[in-house]
Amino acid sequence: MEDIRNLLKYIDPVSCTYEEWTQVGMALKEEGFDVAVWEDWSRQDFRRYHDRECLRKWNTFRGTSQPVTGGTIYQMAVERGYRPEQNGYDLDWDSTIDEDGVVIDRNWIEGRDIHEPSSWRPAQQLIRYLETLFEPGEVVGFVTKSWKTEKGKYVPKDKGIYNKTAGQLIEELSRCGDDIGSVVGDYDADGGAWIRFNPLDGNGVRNENVAELRYALVESDSMDLEKQNAVLRELELPIAALVFSGGKSLHAIVKIDAENYPEYKKRVDYLYGICEKNGMTIDTQNRNPNRLSRMPGCVRGDRKQYIVDTNIGKESWNEWHDWIESVNDNLPDVEDLASEWESIPELAPALIENVLRQGHKMLISGPSKAGKSFALIELCIAIAEGKRWLQWQCSKGRVLYLNLELDRASCLHRFRDVYNTLGIRPESLHNIDIWNLRGKSMPMDKLAPKLIRRAEKRNYAAIIIDPIYKVITGDENSADQMAKFCNQFDLVCTSLKCAVVYCHHHSKGSQGQKKAIDRASGSGVFARDPDAVLDLIELETTEELMAQQENKSVCQAIKIFLDTNNLWDRVEADQDMQLNSRQFLDVCENVLRRDKVAEWKYWIPLSKQVEEARERARGMTAWRIEGTLREFARFKPVNVWFRYPAHYLDESNVLNDIQPESEKPSWEKMKEAKAKKIEQEKADNLSALMVAFEGLEDENGVASAIDIAEEIGVSADTVKRWFGNGKRARQEYKKLFEVFENLDDKRLYLRRKEADNPVGTIE
Repeated sequence: MEDIRNLLKYIDPVSCTYEEWTQVGMALKEEGFDVAVWEDWSRQDFRRYHDRECLRKWNTFRGTSQPVTGGTIYQMAVERGYRPEQNGYDLDWDSTIDEDGVVIDRNWIEGRDIHEPSSWRPAQQLIRYLETLFEPGEVVGFVTKSWKTEKGKYVPKDKGIYNKTAGQLIEELSRCGDDIGSVVGDYDADGGAWIRFNPLDGNGVRNENVAELRYALVESDSMDLEKQNAVLRELELPIAALVFSGGKSLHAIVKIDAENYPEYKKRVDYLYGICEKNGMTIDTQNRNPNRLSRMPGCVRGDRKQYIVDTNIGKESWNEWHDWIESVNDNLPDVEDLASEWESIPELAPALIENVLRQGHKMLISGPSKAGKSFALIELCIAIAEGKRWLQWQCSKGRVLYLNLELDRASCLHRFRDVYNTLGIRPESLHNIDIWNLRGKSMPMDKLAPKLIRRAEKRNYAAIIIDPIYKVITGDENSADQMAKFCNQFDLVCTSLKCAVVYCHHHSKGSQGQKKAIDRASGSGVFARDPDAVLDLIELETTEELMAQQENKSVCQAIKIFLDTNNLWDRVEADQDMQLNSRQFLDVCENVLRRDKVAEWKYWIPLSKQVEEARERARGMTAWRIEGTLREFARFKPVNVWFRYPAHYLDESNVLNDIQPESEKPSWEKMKEAKAKKIEQEKADNLSALMVAFEGLEDENGVASAIDIAEEIGVSADTVKRWFGNGKRARQEYKKLFEVFENLDDKRLYLRRKEADNPVGTIE
């Protein structure tokens, strides 16, 4: 392991919690170091450091069965930017695969001289610094008092001043001549002075008092000054001010422009990582935004602290970041088509016939209750066994199923249920691997490298992820974030040379008027990124159609039962009878209930299976699958039934003419709604009329139209219109008597209350 004392250089005690501070002490004692090492390291936090506190705490560390070791310090250093010198290292559980990040060859870099100002004007040095880094109204923090450590190093003595604005300082410096001490305070010429490079809020100098997370400090004293100058410039860092510290290093004030502290930390880690990969050993204690840097215009011993340059490199963080990424994009070279024309590579073979090639991506989208998870399990089985999936033949191969939603037992039961329901013999179970990650899922950018590490030697033909909402990284409605998310599927495909299939839900609202490619929830990137998109939309079935399916299901159940129990020689049912569930069942009942033995052995089990078939049929839903394909011609929509737990092709084509409810034109939907409303009103009226008549009729079977009207809440004229002498009234009477069978033997009279003669008599 790296010398622990070197690792401590990467751990700023200012950034440590009390627990982390004590862990460092425990680890040093466990590894055999003297308390002085902990003491020297802790002294850097001058605000919290107290004499002899380390020794008192050190004496309480007596060891445990699970001691804190040097590994803790190593991990803390890594978290703060330390990278081991070796060229490679093993990926652990949380490792990610990143770019190299090397921009320059440090072995060939030539030093670049720095030049001390020919005329020394201290006030102008500081004015230039303030004008470059701050707005006039921003508060600037600085320290001019110092003290000398036991090792002879000068460090800031206190928090310094933090109540003056840049504008005030510039104005005072403009009038002071070269006596900057009269403005910022006298400083020790041996120790120099310091200034904070980020503006403050005027209430303190802690991280939380930084008003704008604008800059970060890059400092390295591991190479000579000329090489530092050259490397900083070659890296094109967006440096606002480059200051010679008066010692062994240059201080680069780099533009970060972070919106918040987490972003600041992330950007500084990235910045330091790039610098280290290009040969600079960065002083990571400077990573906090409230840090002090050397103040230009001051003297430090026999050397001056001065500005080397301002506004060099790229103009902004974003421009520099994009440049770094482009330099190290690892993209393939541009190809000349003429040179490849005679040796164009073969297309990848189809994994799913006429739908998906090996190594490509496919999305299955649909609403809830469409059985998307079952469809993916059916696909797993079809690939593993080399069978057809719905109407498409699949190439045989090994499959990994990522289960992100179900508990382990439920997932395994589903596979067995689908095998049994589809009647497929499980001859190639060794071709199916299942990775159960319920409760352990993570964003796809974290999951992808772990998946690749586990799968790289398994030779999978396909990896199926169910469902992807569990691993989405970022906002699913953001095109930019979803493009980065989908790129993880490309990473898996290219790294493992296998297909990736995943499912996603529909967006809210009506889907019928949308194209299949636009129905998936979130950004359109979802549907436009895969090589194949299969979308399921539900079809509105009629009662008549469902009755037909129930009849068919019952007939099939009876046939299976008779086959299984070798009963065809007892049951005499011709072909027509076998298509009518009622007749077919009646024939079976007559034969299988002749005695108690037959009833218990055959009729009761058959009745149970028939009832189960009815229930399954009643729970069936109809679906249409539409495809958008990049590599193959579009197929005609495929109609399927979903009867738990599997999908079946509509081989009888009864679903061909059915439109999804939302695809019907508005006039047709309005007409249907109006017809339903009229029918419902008629039914309600007839029901109310029956109740009213039976409650109001006299001993002669006569009721008043006015009394009935009042009872059911309509006008008397409406009642009389229903039961007048015209053709329409007679039709209504006929309907009435068909419904009211208890009135078949009566004559119905309706009369006015003020007159005795009936207004109409209908038998």
